[in-house]
Amino acid sequence: MAIELEVAGDERAASRRAAELIAAAAAEAAAERGRFAFAMSGGRSPWAMLAILGELEEMPWDRAALFQVDERVAAPGDEARNLTHLVLGLSMGHQATLRPMPVTQRDLDAAARDYEAGLPDRFDLVHLGLGPDGHTASLVPGDPVLEVRDRRVAITETPYQGHRRMTLTYPALDDARRVVWLVTGPDKVEALQKLLAGDESIPAGRVRNENMAVVADEAAAR
Repeated sequence: MAIELEVAGDERAASRRAAELIAAAAAEAAAERGRFAFAMSGGRSPWAMLAILGELEEMPWDRAALFQVDERVAAPGDEARNLTHLVLGLSMGHQATLRPMPVTQRDLDAAARDYEAGLPDRFDLVHLGLGPDGHTASLVPGDPVLEVRDRRVAITETPYQGHRRMTLTYPALDDARRVVWLVTGPDKVEALQKLLAGDESIPAGRVRNENMAVVADEAAAR
């Protein structure tokens, strides 16, 4: 399984290139199937990418549905919530595309089932990030969520960096038409090398999608 690697000069350039890849996939999906269903990961790295994506003319926002790859279990508006930053990063006109994960429900397992019921049969594209410890989405080292194969959405069993998470699972990631990774920063060097090698000792190395591209900045790809 080969992964395409593109290296950009810095984080801003990498964010722009990832946005361009997403917009191109979106235009293709809208032309072929009339809609574009994609999922975006949390963390800090995609914020600039999302802002750039909002400015690209070829991105068919009127035919897009933006799902979350993962979300922290936290109160509405909490700074820890990925949704908080998605809302800030999207224009008012584009916010209608959002399909938030329902992490404020009392029964989180039922909430995960509800979210899965609203997913497309297959994502056109999934954006993923990469943690220094090799996690992607909220598929974190050592959590039983790594073994979930019968559901496309699940809840982590133990808190990670202070929060339990709702996350897409490997079946949802593996089945997407395309996966675009955005990896930036010098703390990602080792994890990126393992990802590119398909090293299953890290959660990211266990993603088995047939159409994956990594956009990295020079600091991560050195």
